[in-house]
Amino acid sequence: MPKITPFLWFDTQAEEAANFYISIFKNSKIVTIARYGKAKLTEGGQEVQCGWLKDKFGLSWQVVPSALGEMMSDPDREKAKRVMQAMFKMKKIDIAALKKAYDQR
Repeated sequence: MPKITPFLWFDTQAEEAANFYISIFKNSKIVTIARYGKAKLTEGGQEVQCGWLKDKFGLSWQVVPSALGEMMSDPDREKAKRVMQAMFKMKKIDIAALKKAYDQR
């Protein structure tokens, strides 16, 4: 059977759901859990390109996942370049899409 590597996003009950799914598939495990607050910074503000946002007071923020920094600092400059190009197309940073660009051959 092929290996399954899902990346799941839930607004609620994430850990309950993940635990249910790993109980179904033999030899499965949870590798990472990331908790993100609901993007309250954008309430009354706006999302901008590359993970930047402006809050209701006009202050600019950039929310950067650590995975982005790791991929961008890879010594293989072609990988880093593909990640940068993918990020330029995003408002909210999509780690799975960045990883896909990073792993592309």
